[in-house]
Amino acid sequence: MKVLITGAGGQIGHDLISAFEGWDVVATDRTTLDVASRDSVLQAITSASPDAVVHTACWTAVDACESDPDKAMAVNALGTRHVAEAARLVGAHLCYISTDYVFDGTSTTPYTEWDDTNPQSVYGRSKLGGELELDPTQTIVRTSWVCGLHGSNFVKTMLRLADAGGEITVVDDQHGCPTFSADLAGMIRRLVAGRRPGTFHVTNSRPTTWFELAREVFTLAGHDAERVRPVAAADLQPPRPAPRPAYSVLDNAALRLSGIPLLPDHAEPLERLVKELLSS
Repeated sequence: MKVLITGAGGQIGHDLISAFEGWDVVATDRTTLDVASRDSVLQAITSASPDAVVHTACWTAVDACESDPDKAMAVNALGTRHVAEAARLVGAHLCYISTDYVFDGTSTTPYTEWDDTNPQSVYGRSKLGGELELDPTQTIVRTSWVCGLHGSNFVKTMLRLADAGGEITVVDDQHGCPTFSADLAGMIRRLVAGRRPGTFHVTNSRPTTWFELAREVFTLAGHDAERVRPVAAADLQPPRPAPRPAYSVLDNAALRLSGIPLLPDHAEPLERLVKELLSS
């Protein structure tokens, strides 16, 4: 079996290469494949003729998207149209990685795959635009708060700030589910290998806040968690240009109802990741 991965240089992409061990993996990154270019995408995918395409490439700079919506839509929405078109041409099963930002965050209960979307940011709208480019036979994986060994992420930032000393402030009124890219990649492989159609929420178990997650990181790294102080998102200085959903806990309902084992509690992969980062 052959799989082509877009965005293979990113956080999820790195772990997808490992997850698809045993497959013929064609890894593309932003230097080798510009998903905003239809010609480039059609050439890359039709020449490789994979059995499956996992589309992770996107512009994830949430705040920067607010000031350049055309770029966000060109990469995240139109780019996904190009990938979907090419996948159909070669008969490849497509799996698109989306986000909790497609929801507005006003719910008080976890969002299922069948809940109405209502993105509040340019980034969220662009990722929803990508979802709309897929047909029902293809796979959408929505995830949230991704952290891993590669790339920039919240855990790495907290470890750096912990080493710097002093108190830090972290938002305590945004609720979501951390997801660890190695676990996520394994589930993506399972869904792709089974050619599972439709939308799946894939996160590690047990929701938390950024504040509580930061305290967990500090404790695991041997630092005083009391150095982490809570702050409301509205009180951040300077304020963030893009609105974040206050509550974006994703219910992994489609996995659960399909009888597929859910990813473990986030504490387990968090401890593993902190150890790996501290030893590297």
